[in-house]
Amino acid sequence: MPRPQPPSGARVTQAELVVVANRLPVDHVADGSGEQSWRRSPGGLVTALEPVMRRADGAWVGWPGKPGIQLEPFEFEGTHLVPVALSADEIELYYEGMSNDTFWPLYHDVIAEPRYRRVWWDAYVKVNRRFAEAAAEVAAPGATVWVQDYQLQLVPRMLRESRPDLIIGYFHHIPFPAYGLYSQLPWRRQVLEGLLGADVVGFQRVADAGNFARAVRRVLRYPTKASGIAVPDDDGTTRNVLAKAFPISIDASSYVELSHRPEIRARAAEIREELGNPKKILLGVDRLDYTKGIRHRLKAFGELLEDGKISVEDVTLVQVASPSRERVEAYVQLRDEIELKVGRINGDFDTMGHTAIRYLHQAYPREEMVALFLAADVMLVTALRDGMNLVAKEYVATRTDNRGVLLLSEFAGAADELSSAVRINPHDIDGMKDAIMRAIEMPPAEQGRRMRALRRKVLENDVAKWSESFLAALEAAGTANRAIRRTA
Repeated sequence: MPRPQPPSGARVTQAELVVVANRLPVDHVADGSGEQSWRRSPGGLVTALEPVMRRADGAWVGWPGKPGIQLEPFEFEGTHLVPVALSADEIELYYEGMSNDTFWPLYHDVIAEPRYRRVWWDAYVKVNRRFAEAAAEVAAPGATVWVQDYQLQLVPRMLRESRPDLIIGYFHHIPFPAYGLYSQLPWRRQVLEGLLGADVVGFQRVADAGNFARAVRRVLRYPTKASGIAVPDDDGTTRNVLAKAFPISIDASSYVELSHRPEIRARAAEIREELGNPKKILLGVDRLDYTKGIRHRLKAFGELLEDGKISVEDVTLVQVASPSRERVEAYVQLRDEIELKVGRINGDFDTMGHTAIRYLHQAYPREEMVALFLAADVMLVTALRDGMNLVAKEYVATRTDNRGVLLLSEFAGAADELSSAVRINPHDIDGMKDAIMRAIEMPPAEQGRRMRALRRKVLENDVAKWSESFLAALEAAGTANRAIRRTA
C-alpha cells in the first residue's frame, strides 16, 4: 500500500511520537455566552502522556467527540492534534456496535452476550483504516507510533503495511479473554494479525498477555516464547513481537496534593455530616456498566441490613454510578435494574434521619471525588472483570492518613499489584458480606499496616513510570526489529 499523502494545501506536522486513540485528549466546550473552546480531558492516559508528548513535539490522532464535524489539525498546549472525522452512522456501527456491543462484552468474559454483525465489522475496518492513514500522514520518518485500546486493534498492521519504517506499539486497556471465549469471534484471525503489526503489544495483566499468546498459537500457529512472538513479514523477514504486561497507574502525586487541600478536607467532613454522621461510610465509584459488579454489591449490602448485621443508623453506602453508553440497550436495562434495587432497599430500611444507600447517577469533578475518598471508611471495588480499575488506586493515593480499607475484586487487574487489599470474589455473596463486616470492624492498626503497603505500591508505580517503561520496551524492540530488516 503506498504511503498516504496529505491533502493539497494542508499543513502537516511531522512528529517523532504519535499517539493514536479513539478520542482526542481535549473536549469541545461552550461557556455561558456561547463562546466555543477546547479544554484538556480528564483521565490517566492524557495525564501520563502529556509530558512525553511535549518533550517529543508529539502528535495525537483521535476523534474530536462529535459526529460529522470536519476539523483541520491544530495545536493545543504544546501538542499537535489531528482530528479524525466520524459520521453518526460510523459512531453507531464502529463504536456503539462493534467496539461496545461485540468486543467489550466478549473481552469481559461474556458477562453480557456479545453480538456479531458483519455491518459492524465492515465499519470497524473502515474506521481503523482512516485512523491508520491519519497516523501515517503525520508520523516523521522512523517515528514511534503508540496505538491505544480495543477500538483500534487493526491499526498496527495497517500502519506496518503502509509505513514499515515506523516503530509501532499497542496498549490494550481492557482484559484479553481466554481462547475458549475469544474463539467465538468470527474475525479472530484478522484481529490477531492487526495487533501483531506492532513491535510491542502491552496488556494490564500477565494473564492477559498469556491469553493473547495462546490465541496466536492456536489461530496463526506462530511460535511464542517469553522473549516474544515470531511474526513473518511480507518482506521475508521475521519480526519479534513482545507481548507483555505493563499495568497502568495514576498520577498519584496529584491525588496526594488534592487530599491535603483544606477545602477538600472540609468538604469530606461536610459529606459525613450530610449523611447523618454514620459510624462507617462504604463507597462505590463506577461507570454504570455490567462489568463493575454493582448489582452484586447492592445484594450483599441489602442482605447485611436484612440479617441485622448492620443498621442504617451506623452504616451508609454511597454509590456513584456515572452515566455510560446510554444509547445501548443493555445499559438502559442495567440502570433500571440497579435503581429498582436501590429503591427497594431504601424503602425497606430508611429512617427519617438516615438513608441506607445514597445513589448518585452522575459524574463529579476530581475534587469532589477526592472528598468522597477521604470521607469513606471502606472502598468497594467489586468488578466482575476489569482491565485495571484505577479507582482502587485513586482511593489508596488519597489516604495519606493511612486509614480506610480497600475491598478489591480478584478479577480486577489492580488485584495483581494491590495484594494488601481485602480480596473478594464478587460472585460469592456470602464471602463478600463477611469481607464487608471484616472491613467495618478492622482495627486501626491493621488498617494502617495494609494501607501503608498499598500506598507504597501506588506511589512507586505511578502513571509516569508506566509510560516510561512501555516506551523504553518499545524503543528496544523496534530497534532490534529494524536491525533484522537491515541484515536480511
